[in-house]
Amino acid sequence: MKVIWNSQIVDREEVKIDPEDRGYQFGDGIYEVVRAYNGHFFGLDEHVDRLYSSADKIEMIIPQSKEEMKNLMIKLLNESDVQTGNLYLQATRGVASPRNHVYPDMSVLPTITGNVTAVPRNAQKIENGITTITEPDIRWLKCDIKSISLLGNIMVKHEAHKKNAEEAILHRDGIVTECSASNVAIVKDGTIYTHPDGNLILPGVTKIVWLKCAEELGIEVKEEPFTLEQLQEADEVFCSSTTIEVMPIHTIDGKKVNGGQRGKITEQLAEAFKLKIEEACGELL
Repeated sequence: MKVIWNSQIVDREEVKIDPEDRGYQFGDGIYEVVRAYNGHFFGLDEHVDRLYSSADKIEMIIPQSKEEMKNLMIKLLNESDVQTGNLYLQATRGVASPRNHVYPDMSVLPTITGNVTAVPRNAQKIENGITTITEPDIRWLKCDIKSISLLGNIMVKHEAHKKNAEEAILHRDGIVTECSASNVAIVKDGTIYTHPDGNLILPGVTKIVWLKCAEELGIEVKEEPFTLEQLQEADEVFCSSTTIEVMPIHTIDGKKVNGGQRGKITEQLAEAFKLKIEEACGELL
């Protein structure tokens, strides 16, 4: 299996991570996940932009330029022979000794790793939807950084798993923020509501695309906070991310949404999103 290791494509067996790497010791790093269809990345520019934005927010200098990084990712995808799947790319602050909470100086270079995994598109689930629970948002206050420090996300995601649900919808003091691994939106009386970007949520690349789809379809969107009560009273609810696209939510805390069926607006967005993929990557079979 070929992987990215710093500026090279190498066999996975060649990669060695030092025990004093700051990602390993502190979770001091960032990451991105990019989806590929038919051997082509979807939204690569936006994902790389977000990676470098996260780096800027933690004062990390990535040695490669954006173009060099994109070329490296494309090369890995081509060498992997994966047609439909996910590329995971991670950048930690690198190896510094002795262990010290303070950022090391610029002579310490980040450790870059990346791998591609084949993951088929689940069209049936995109049509039928998923079950969710609600959980307090226990994460830190810099959720706009796509940090590898994901323990809070993992804990609430596992709570969902224990209750036979696939996602946890998070809230702070009764205000819905996002899910454990996706953005979330509701539909009420024909209008979509979703939490505005800021430090409390990750600015979703998939969200950027479905917002454009909604505009093209003439569907009103209000990027403003909504409450748990509004969530429970919504006509439709959906979540979105790179790996799940526009995903309907049919159950929240055991209560059916829209009778357990995908709503009309969610369906329109999912189909429009699929067309965006096909425009960029070819027909989805």
